[in-house]
Amino acid sequence: MRAGLAELALGLFVERGYERTTVEDIAAAAGLSKRSFFRYFPTKEDVLFADVEELADRIADAIRERPAGEDPWTCLHMVLRDWGGRVHAARHDLTGLRLIETTPALRARLHQKRDAMRSRIATALRERPGSTLDAFTADLLTAAAGAALDAAAREWLRCDGDADRSALIDEAFAALSPRLAEPAPA
Repeated sequence: MRAGLAELALGLFVERGYERTTVEDIAAAAGLSKRSFFRYFPTKEDVLFADVEELADRIADAIRERPAGEDPWTCLHMVLRDWGGRVHAARHDLTGLRLIETTPALRARLHQKRDAMRSRIATALRERPGSTLDAFTADLLTAAAGAALDAAAREWLRCDGDADRSALIDEAFAALSPRLAEPAPA
């Protein structure tokens, strides 16, 4: 039901505009009451981010399952490359991404969702077997990985969805590849 409601809402947002589409409009089109809509989504913005929490948990699990000896940046690259298409699909394809990029309220909600997702991913990096990452480094690497995904997504939008997402993610990760050094002795 949540997925169907999200798809219906996206269609209404594209047709009428995000600001002009009310929760009442979405609920009526779905044959629901406004109250029922809020059982599925806490806010109108959340209708486009229905599966982000589940996706974050699955990515965090995939990070924890990577080989113990793999460096954190490679781990993030491999997991996010694999999940890159699903991350974008979670935002409903090209139409949904464009809507999010051009609507201030949706961009703000996306940033909130990204922060929560990055926190889960940073925690997962630190929980990997043999990890010695401190919170700062895990946050930094996770933020850089998020920037790589964001840049790849924007380029994909500029190419009208014709570019190879995996290749764009690889290029972005290569450009930001950190030089992991041993910390200086205290």
